[in-house]
Amino acid sequence: MTDIRKESVSFVQIDEEDAGQRIDNYLVRILKGVPKSHVYRILRSGEVRVNKGRVDAAYRLVAGDNVRLPPVRTASREAAQTFVPEGHFPVVYEDDALLVIDKPAGVAVHGGSGVSFGVIEQLRRARPEARYLELVHRLDRETSGLLMIAKKRSALVKLHEMIRNDVPQKRYFALVLGQWPDKLRHVKLPLFKWHTPEGEKRVRVQEEGGQYAHTIFSVLERYRGFTLVEAWLKTGRTHQIRVHTQANGCPIAGDERYGDFARNKTLVRDGLKRMFLHAHSLKLPHPLTGEPLELSAPLPKELAAFTARLEKQP
Repeated sequence: MTDIRKESVSFVQIDEEDAGQRIDNYLVRILKGVPKSHVYRILRSGEVRVNKGRVDAAYRLVAGDNVRLPPVRTASREAAQTFVPEGHFPVVYEDDALLVIDKPAGVAVHGGSGVSFGVIEQLRRARPEARYLELVHRLDRETSGLLMIAKKRSALVKLHEMIRNDVPQKRYFALVLGQWPDKLRHVKLPLFKWHTPEGEKRVRVQEEGGQYAHTIFSVLERYRGFTLVEAWLKTGRTHQIRVHTQANGCPIAGDERYGDFARNKTLVRDGLKRMFLHAHSLKLPHPLTGEPLELSAPLPKELAAFTARLEKQP
């Protein structure tokens, strides 16, 4: 759906893709930059109408509905003028419902928390003709690899259902400090989200209030002082792999939040200037056709070059 910021009354006809969602969620999505409080105000006041009648925020749109939108303005002139450069990322898979890219490290998936823009805003800027582009899931800013973007709402709804049921198989390459035990395959440690006094999001292992989290680890290669592992996410908690490796005494190389800070400084001098975590494999049925998808993204050159300099161990 096109981003709408008009200073006069406009009308939108609902199609099959937008049918079924609540009107408040629909308005928040299409009225980019308009505060949620204002969205709910124009709903309560009756300035938004469906088929010439008032509706409340819980109304679910039906294909063919004619929605009247009143004049709206973005939250601030400064926000409206934020420059977002076009984003052109390596495309791993694309059809009319789904886009999968190979996200580079150092790029946030969306704006917020001090970040003006991210992958999704850059994609929308690069593809102004796209009617619908929404993130399916997230990757940490420091993590590279496979990232799914829905091009249809029906695809997004189905993908979210699959994620809730742990259908997608997501696997990562991670280089950890020390020697990861061969026998340590299934890590099941509950994770609890909290915030520092500065407002920074953190995660720790904690039984009380923690969410169930399960990662399967496999050793791929051993080096002097390091182990290259594959981590298979059985659940998708925030910072799951990073905290599960840290909790077992083998934090991810280059992790500035949960890693070994003294070692990280040495690693930078040795050529590792980012966290060594890469989403390399994704297996799932296509959200609309059910066709099996097996997608992969090779280890980035800077990570492959770093491991090439390490001394292998038997």
